[in-house]
Amino acid sequence: MAKILVIEDESAIRRVLVKILTEENDKYEVFEAEDGLLGIEMIKNEDYDLVLCDIKMPKMDGVEVLEAVKKIKPEIPIVMISGHGDLDTAVNTMRLGAFDYISKPPDLNRLLNTVRNALDRKELVVENKRLKRKVSKNYEMIGESKAISDIKEIIEKVSATDARVLITGPNGTGKELVAHWIHQKSDRSSGPMIEVNCAAIPGELIESELFGHVKGAFTSANKDRAGKFEAANGGTIFLDEIGDMSLSAQAKVLRALQENKIQRVGSDKDIKVNVRVVAATNKDLKKEISDNKFREDLYHRLAVILVKVPALNDRREDIPLLVDHFSKKIASEQGSPTKTFSTKAIKQLQQYDWTGNIRELRNVVERLIILGGAEVSEEDVKLFAAK
Repeated sequence: MAKILVIEDESAIRRVLVKILTEENDKYEVFEAEDGLLGIEMIKNEDYDLVLCDIKMPKMDGVEVLEAVKKIKPEIPIVMISGHGDLDTAVNTMRLGAFDYISKPPDLNRLLNTVRNALDRKELVVENKRLKRKVSKNYEMIGESKAISDIKEIIEKVSATDARVLITGPNGTGKELVAHWIHQKSDRSSGPMIEVNCAAIPGELIESELFGHVKGAFTSANKDRAGKFEAANGGTIFLDEIGDMSLSAQAKVLRALQENKIQRVGSDKDIKVNVRVVAATNKDLKKEISDNKFREDLYHRLAVILVKVPALNDRREDIPLLVDHFSKKIASEQGSPTKTFSTKAIKQLQQYDWTGNIRELRNVVERLIILGGAEVSEEDVKLFAAK
């Protein structure tokens, strides 16, 4: 159950909020605090999914509560409760990190929509943090070739900036590794890293996925929903396979980059976003531009820094390191002893034409570990990894 803390000194308003939340959704567990000091103590001792906090309170006002929560548990979304005279303050609290604000007396639909959106955002942030704990191991860039060393050097230089990066290269070369390294080494590393595979989302849904939608925007839109740009606020959004994005969605992405604003599908309300965009593609975007399939103005917005990831055939000297890395990783995943590869086996692998790049090499290494001898031999490679 989602745990919601209501910090409100007016008992009547507090009872209304609790009643609305508990009666409309049996998955909300609601707790109460009658002032800011008590609220902060409860937040220190318990994990909440959302805080609703009044602005004007004795002992500790809502702005002070907001600032304190952002220091001790910054992942908790906070919705401010404002009286008629607090509107300017309420707007200012959003600059300080509040998710949103609602006015007194609370409107039923406005309150519930805001709560749902805040909880959706919290879920995305928590999931992203869970995944990020695995990133350092799952997204290692293995290799000492000049091509890989050059990429690592570019990453070191570009990560400290907010410059947009366009990563190009064939499928299976590890473009997503570059994107993750850029994010991890940046000042945004404490923020979310949201990935969107543009090729995997149907054209009619890509805009909703990126920018969100409002209830009733289309047939299946039964509630307001935040998009990936909102989820990535304060962090990085990785637009993989951007060459497959529709021209309509490209136009909206261009506006988001130009103005740092988005609009949910079905709404004309601007939502400010602070997002770094890293994009990747296996296509020749200049050819796509000449074929009128990709916007030239968007290309120049995205390609401030270009990173070209080489095919495995262009960095064969890295194959011994990659084989060793994959064999250890696969053995760990399968709970089996690590197998070694003979010198001749490695040389044989270096001779193959790796059309599927690193992804294909990993599959071949796994096959050889399963089917090969205690030490994978040249004969094993010829038998089980024949091209």
